[in-house]
Amino acid sequence: MNLLPSGLRWQAYGSGEPTTLIVHGLGATAGEARIPASGLPGTRVVVTLPSHSGAADAPDGYWTYQRVAQDLWAVAREVHATRAIGVSLGAGALVALLAARPDAFERVALLLPATLDRPRGQQTVEDLVNAVELPDGVEAGEYLHARALAFRRLDAAVAALPGQVSVADPAVLADVTAPVLVIAATDDPLHPGSVAEATAAAFPHGKLEVFPSRTPLVTHRREVRALLIDLVGV
Repeated sequence: MNLLPSGLRWQAYGSGEPTTLIVHGLGATAGEARIPASGLPGTRVVVTLPSHSGAADAPDGYWTYQRVAQDLWAVAREVHATRAIGVSLGAGALVALLAARPDAFERVALLLPATLDRPRGQQTVEDLVNAVELPDGVEAGEYLHARALAFRRLDAAVAALPGQVSVADPAVLADVTAPVLVIAATDDPLHPGSVAEATAAAFPHGKLEVFPSRTPLVTHRREVRALLIDLVGV
């Protein structure tokens, strides 16, 4: 396990090229953080953001998309990542990174972005804990308890992020030449489809895929995996 001064950690899985940086969403458990890495070719570098799982608590003032983006760029340079996948908060941080460094990656996937140039609405911890749609066979009580435990360390993030945006002006993303896949859900109350549409439209080579679901990483995992493998493996 590797570590940055902020407390962010990362772990590499697999070997060879390409190397893909994978960034989870707010409150993700360790298992959730690894879901987008499943089945990808090459080396998968899974980030654990501060105040999540085994990472140290985030320093004061950490929770802006731009600050997280700085850490992601440090990891990307360290591991020589040429691809990147971000979910929710991770997607927003990757957008901030691309705004500052348009040539940072050769291929990018942004899953369920919550904001682009407008602040997201305020949500309670209860909203965030209960936002996930569970597949058949998963024990809801046990899973929701794990999510609730994860959010106990994230009061500062829950308070700060609704006032943040990934970019002040989406026009800066016009310099990104990499293909950018954006994945949206029709029924997700925390990640509006309009944000995903605007995000895809902001990139010259943006492509939008929409799933009739609340949580496509859970309910349409096979289809999402196929899209990610196709994007990363080229």
